[in-house]
Amino acid sequence: MGSHSRPRRGSLAYSPRKRARRPNARIRSWPLLHGEARLLGFVGYKAGMTHVVMVDDRPRSQTEGQEISVPVTILETPPLHISGVRVYQEDPYGKKIVYECWEDKEKSFNRLEEMVENLSMENMYHMSFLCHTNPKLANIPKKTPDTVEIPVGGDVFTDKISLAEKLLGKNVKIEHVFREGQFVDVTAVTKGKGVQGPVKRWGIKLAKRKHARSGKLRHTGTLGPWSPPRVMWTVPQAGQTGYHQRTEYNKRILKIGGNGDEITPKGGIVGYGVIRGEYILLHGSVPGPKKRLIRLRHPVRPPKHLPEKPPEIVYVSLASQQGV
Repeated sequence: MGSHSRPRRGSLAYSPRKRARRPNARIRSWPLLHGEARLLGFVGYKAGMTHVVMVDDRPRSQTEGQEISVPVTILETPPLHISGVRVYQEDPYGKKIVYECWEDKEKSFNRLEEMVENLSMENMYHMSFLCHTNPKLANIPKKTPDTVEIPVGGDVFTDKISLAEKLLGKNVKIEHVFREGQFVDVTAVTKGKGVQGPVKRWGIKLAKRKHARSGKLRHTGTLGPWSPPRVMWTVPQAGQTGYHQRTEYNKRILKIGGNGDEITPKGGIVGYGVIRGEYILLHGSVPGPKKRLIRLRHPVRPPKHLPEKPPEIVYVSLASQQGV
């Protein structure tokens, strides 16, 4: 006799499934990196996907040392311009801004150094950089740059002050933040699919032939029991699908390139065009459509077994991207 129970369709972990507030993702949690002062993240624009042939360097893999074909996502990463510095202080009610400096104003970090020395509480301060992208250096049809706030990691706060004095008003490339073979977390807003039914939105089954005489094939069998006498929020129903903020963990950077000609096929990438400058290749897929802003950060829960060297890429396919 068959079982009357089954796993529910669709995950409730992302409820309510409503539209994101903005097309640019927001990162609420950052890792605590020790050592020298450095940026904890970067941004890029999604260009498309292809596949590469690389030597498998994963430890204890069945194909270790052999050439394998893996899917990759191409992100165009123009340099970030550091336009401001902001310092937060821990407060019983959260974090409050205690110092702010912009590149068009006088760069006076003396007051910040005196404030830290007098209080001698470096661990109570957090520094972040106010950055904006350079869409003119990428194949992005927008004039207004995207502004993001990226925190600075490190143990010594005075090193963060020195880094701010060095980088304020200058551009930072992705090779100064990440390296080849490193794992990163990717945050973006997914593709919007509008209002969809429960079959596509939650993955429920179609009604059977004998159950569909009323003409409803793609509806839920029941909206719930008699008690409680209301429709629960866990019942699959139609609604907004896609355009949600999602984070994927531990995406490996396979390559960081500075010349977009080596990855751009003849005629450009379909739906994107020509890659003009710096780019990276990420192992696997990335949320969002083409030309969507993608945010990268250092992993908050990195894998235990990490490859020691950058991957060896043998071949990069351009055939699947041609627009001619």
